This record gives sequence, structure tokens and C-alpha cells, in this order.
Amino acid sequence: MGLFDFVGDIGRKLFSKKEDASEAVEKHIAEDNPGVENLSVKVEEGVAKIEGNAASAEALEKAILMAGNVVGINSVNVDGVAIKSGESLATDEEFYVIQKGDTLWKIAEKNYGNGAKYTAIVEANKEVIKDADKIFPGQKIRLPKSL
Repeated sequence: MGLFDFVGDIGRKLFSKKEDASEAVEKHIAEDNPGVENLSVKVEEGVAKIEGNAASAEALEKAILMAGNVVGINSVNVDGVAIKSGESLATDEEFYVIQKGDTLWKIAEKNYGNGAKYTAIVEANKEVIKDADKIFPGQKIRLPKSL
């Protein structure tokens, strides 16, 4: 399935010491678990390796974003995850990296032709966007394919 790149020095700060990274990222995903059973996360040299059984490709994408949008995580490896539904994982084409000056309204307007559809972006990313007014440059989110 592969390796997904992130901006390692931007995001939610969950740990101070490298040795606490694995436990902190695993706990973070487990708190809002998007549908990954038998979850295990190992962080080494800025790479979060996720293992477990995802209920769907969407659940795995959400877990990837939850791990990747953490300070100190440069990439996420999901080779150890099986997707129960038999779906394959989508490509980076449905992910979007927030740019300076972006708002969810502007992103929705650009991608869907209607800024009011930003609520669908929030819903698709509720595990990584806790407040629609608090997004940041470098944050990676999912863009729903069709609205």
C-alpha cells in the first residue's frame, strides 16, 4: 500500500521524547478510532508504521492523516494494514495539503464550485479537523470525491 509523506515539523504536538512517539501516536488514533482493529503503531526516525485491520479504505486514510498530522512524523507506512472490505487504498490525488491563506470555504469553492460544501470536508476529516476555523498550512486532509 505504501508510504505517505507529511510535513514533519507541523501539526499536533503529542510527544516530547522520541521514545514516547509510538505510544502517543497509537493512543491518538485509538481515541477517535476511524475503524482500525488490532491497531499498533511504531515510530522510528519520523516514520509511523501502522499495523492492524482497517474496516475500509476510508478508515485507513483517516488513520494515516491522524498519524501524519503530528509533529515529528515525516511519513506513514501502512504496509502492515489489511483492509477488510477488499477495497484498495486511494492515491494521493484525493488528499489536499493546506496552503497559507486557505480556508475550508475556499478549498470547497475551488474543488466543488460551492464554498458552502466545506461542511462535507469537515465531516470527511472530523478526526483531524476538530474546529473548522483551526486548520494550518502543511496539514493534509481528505477531499471527498463527489458531493
